[in-house]
Amino acid sequence: KTLLALALLVAAAAATTKDLNGAKVVRVVPQTETQLRHLQQLLRRGTYDFWKEPQTVGSPVDIMATEPQQPKLDAYLARSGLKPQLRIGDVGRLVDYQASQKSTKAMDWTSYHDYDEINNWLTSLPATYPGLCTVEQVGTSYEGRVMNLLTIGTGGAGNPGIFIDGGIHAREWVSPATVTYMINELLSNSASYTDILANVNFYFMPVINPDGYAYTFTNDRLWRKTRSDTGSSLGCVGVDPNRNWGFHWNEVGASDNPCSDIYAGPEPFSEVEMQAVRDQITRFSSTLVSYLTFHSYSQLWMYPWGYTPDLPADWQDLDALAQDSVNALTAVYGTTYEIGSSTNTIYAAAGGSDDWAKGVAGVKYSYTIELRDTGNYGFLLPADQIIPSGVETWEGVKVVANFVMNNYPA
Repeated sequence: KTLLALALLVAAAAATTKDLNGAKVVRVVPQTETQLRHLQQLLRRGTYDFWKEPQTVGSPVDIMATEPQQPKLDAYLARSGLKPQLRIGDVGRLVDYQASQKSTKAMDWTSYHDYDEINNWLTSLPATYPGLCTVEQVGTSYEGRVMNLLTIGTGGAGNPGIFIDGGIHAREWVSPATVTYMINELLSNSASYTDILANVNFYFMPVINPDGYAYTFTNDRLWRKTRSDTGSSLGCVGVDPNRNWGFHWNEVGASDNPCSDIYAGPEPFSEVEMQAVRDQITRFSSTLVSYLTFHSYSQLWMYPWGYTPDLPADWQDLDALAQDSVNALTAVYGTTYEIGSSTNTIYAAAGGSDDWAKGVAGVKYSYTIELRDTGNYGFLLPADQIIPSGVETWEGVKVVANFVMNNYPA
């Protein structure tokens, strides 16, 4: 009986895990407005998983198709005159390899860690580094996971602040890994950052989509959205949390279809997780100078706006700080980043957290940073790139921190 029960449990687990064996990622580059429109129509259908969404003529688009989906995708692309280039030949193999590398040890940056491991580590930090940081619960996810805010700084509540979050899109594992690397660097080497810690407050939320992130470890490695009930008659679950913010919500680059990966939700801030982050940014908005939200992939350092190609009035200020940050990042390993506004760098997408932070909360230096790589591995970046990503990204963030310290005294 025990063996039978175990076998049934294993079978049930296998049945709920998305089969990615044989899935492929192809890249196409639209050369005409008609081809671009065909790809945008395909995206809106929600049938395929777009790893890089169609943006402009000449910009690459990455599409994942499971094995059964591939003939229809190939036919659609052929009818549109698009020639696919194979980027990843078997997504399932990469996913399986990544799963085999998962650490069972304490928090480290040589492997990826699930939500509980990250959160347990986060809550242990005040005891490990007394006087440097505090942790407080600031929300609860749809499925009941605790959401914590880590505050780092020694100079008091009046200091200028930088708010940093990660993991808004569940499958972008290198984002929480990089954010936690930076937390560890700031605390474990605090003697090197005495001035910054005395003059700048850091507010960290490394995984702001806890349920989606947890789901990528148990059921579907490439899940993107939250896990809330949408009321879909087709059983489609979740909202794109980076289309859910209440600033020009659902105007462009989002979907009303609950089955779409870019579903904006039934209303702005329908997702309790985004409400929690919004409330913390609002709480500190009078002293926040910068908001940094980390995604992957594409190696981009972007500022608002996402809802329009128009630029903020102070875009030159944002661009100059981005240039300095990227120069410092690139100096480490030679990793190149593109800089610009979200709409003009990738695509128009309203309802993003960076637009809201600047447009509503008034945080001047608001950036979305797309981490490694440019498509060789995409969302499945090998764990041996976590530390290099953390090292180079921290150099860029240090530029922001020093800028805030030197230009915004308490």
